[in-house]
Amino acid sequence: MTHLIDEIREEYDYIFIDCSPSLGLITVNSLTAADSVIIPVQAEYFALEGISKLLNTIKLIKTRLNPALEIEGFLLTMYDARLRLGNQIYEELKKHFRELVFDTVIQRNVKLRESPRHGLPVFLYAPESKGALNHMQLAKELISREK
Repeated sequence: MTHLIDEIREEYDYIFIDCSPSLGLITVNSLTAADSVIIPVQAEYFALEGISKLLNTIKLIKTRLNPALEIEGFLLTMYDARLRLGNQIYEELKKHFRELVFDTVIQRNVKLRESPRHGLPVFLYAPESKGALNHMQLAKELISREK
């Protein structure tokens, strides 16, 4: 995978590798090939517990396979502003990871869940949905961090 990415790296400003939420071989290979990682955190209690496993994996990959790997940030997903738990999770993230937490959150949105079933990215399936707008805001925030 690293070789493939190296071949096209100069053609793009950003290359995103979207992995399933497991620490299997595909994730390890992706982290080995990546410059940085965005860590999505569901606005659920148990999501915080999983962060330590992922951070250990990132540390191991950084030590043995990819010393340049950096954490780009933590992204709160499946956020529902009506629920106190989501706000508590966001505050916990901010407390522990400070400036690494994105200001943008990805709100819980039915269009985000429906778009893969229709074989379309949310930007084509429902471009005006909260999910699409949240992802656009994240892109803007990522670009602004580069400056």
